[in-house]
Amino acid sequence: MCGIVGITSNKQVTSSIINSLRKLEYRGYDSAGIATLNNGFINEVKCEGRVNALEKNLAKNKLQGNVGIGHVRWATHGIPSTINAHPHSSEKVSVVHNGIIENSTILKKYLIKKGHKFKSQTDTEVIVHLITEYLKKDDLKKTILKILKKLHGSFALGIIFKDEPDLIVGARRGSPLAVGYGPNENYLGSDSYALKSMTNKISYLNDGEFCVIKKDGVEFFDVKGLKINKKILELSSNEQTYDKGDYKHYMAKEIEEQPTTIKNCINEYIDKINSSINIFNFPWKSSEISSITLIGCGTAYHSCLMAKYWFEQLTSINISVDIASEFRYRNNRFNKETLYVFVSQSGETADTFAALDLCNKNKMKTCSVVNVVESSIARESKFVLPIHCGPEIGVASTKAFLGQMLVLYILCLKIGKMRNDINKKVYFTKIKSLFDLSKMLKKSLETESRIETICSSFVDIKGSMFLGRGYSFPIALEGALKLKELAYVHAEGYPAGEMKHGPLALIEEGMPVVVLAPRDQYYKKTISNMQEVIARGAKVLLITNKSKDEIYSENIWEKIEVENISDDLLPFLITVPLQKLAYYSALKKGYDIDKPRNLAKSVTVE
Repeated sequence: MCGIVGITSNKQVTSSIINSLRKLEYRGYDSAGIATLNNGFINEVKCEGRVNALEKNLAKNKLQGNVGIGHVRWATHGIPSTINAHPHSSEKVSVVHNGIIENSTILKKYLIKKGHKFKSQTDTEVIVHLITEYLKKDDLKKTILKILKKLHGSFALGIIFKDEPDLIVGARRGSPLAVGYGPNENYLGSDSYALKSMTNKISYLNDGEFCVIKKDGVEFFDVKGLKINKKILELSSNEQTYDKGDYKHYMAKEIEEQPTTIKNCINEYIDKINSSINIFNFPWKSSEISSITLIGCGTAYHSCLMAKYWFEQLTSINISVDIASEFRYRNNRFNKETLYVFVSQSGETADTFAALDLCNKNKMKTCSVVNVVESSIARESKFVLPIHCGPEIGVASTKAFLGQMLVLYILCLKIGKMRNDINKKVYFTKIKSLFDLSKMLKKSLETESRIETICSSFVDIKGSMFLGRGYSFPIALEGALKLKELAYVHAEGYPAGEMKHGPLALIEEGMPVVVLAPRDQYYKKTISNMQEVIARGAKVLLITNKSKDEIYSENIWEKIEVENISDDLLPFLITVPLQKLAYYSALKKGYDIDKPRNLAKSVTVE
């Protein structure tokens, strides 16, 4: 979850490292730091807090050097503080680290007996002292091979050495790591995004590999220390989409972009002339798939839950949904006829990658739904379905959530058609409805002024509930998650019919409860459940779709109506007001919307 950058060059590197660290703050913003090598000495500057604070420190303590590493931290071992900030250094070596060293306590005891003294509470400092200890007897390559065997857990490492004036070592196990190429300089980064302002030529390390980067070349080695060749990928050099323009926050921009990103995704996957789905290279026959398991974390998990309803409604295939962090710790009954679908915005989610890795080791059918096609999950999957949303910078996912749902819905239609579960008339009707989705999303964004007023009631509350049935239940979970992430309000999503089985005890006078009741097959049941909540004193915000029919319920506090579309696609529209509700609640409280506390965009620790 931390961000790493390293540069070795024929010119000063500090300002370039700072610029890259700014791009990496979505990975962590508890602390930041830089170490450079200059005139045979390792010098570092670091601080608690954000990159802006680090830049102020650098103005007082100028760092010179043509080789350097930088880091933004999401705290695991040790509180956010200057002393726990990376890089961690000895006289001989300096290290930046993303991940967790699971055997750090055992290694620390060993090193203390050897006379090493520790300053921080971090697991990372163990790596520094271990390298320092091994360098007493071994050369650089043997030292790296030894520490990679000694360290348990997941990690990405960037290392500079006092006695190696033109060199950075990168190593990976579990956490992503990329190498970039430039004229008279080369780069190391947590991902291509950090390096994209400097280069569009990238290679990726696989698990167990390490690299030696010099300004005029890069060498890659496998787990045994044997040299290997790496493919160099050329990425798009378009930087414009990363700019937030006139918007106050990236999240505001990303919410407003949703009609466009949804339209782009539909155009990628749907042939409008023939009303067909452009997934021609799907590598399995329908007869080879008897069930599907959908796997994700957080928002991606909610998109999987949504897809379960669609698959069950539109196909005869067996569907299950798994939380990735639980998947590999159960005694899974792997089935050769199961398609395992992994959903991740970043494509680097550690728990999801671990689940994918387990499936690959068992030779299962694997497919990924990701926003970053160069990511680890995409590269390791047998088939990839990109969501075509463009970069998403806000930590709380918005447009990627709709993109994930859309691709899963299109996959559902594709498999349903392959299996003849959906007849031609229904299939073409559903394809046609997709072309109305972007326009209806745009109109649903016009509810903004009402929501901005309503959210005042969510600012000082003790807690809230989000209720929905059927297609609306996963959206209720996502709406509650957004309010938790951004406004730091305790919020829970429940199936509306589940209230009387316990959660109703939490309802008290004046509690705001969001009820999702689009006019689908579950509408009347949900309205009945809503009345039970109102009778206990709750203030109900009803989110439904427009209709000439009256709502058969009294005492509704507020109502938001989205546009009309097919029942299958209403979840997309009712998501928008929930995103806005969380955004404006956080805005009124003065919170950092793009970087909520304790969170990071790319979750690369388990």
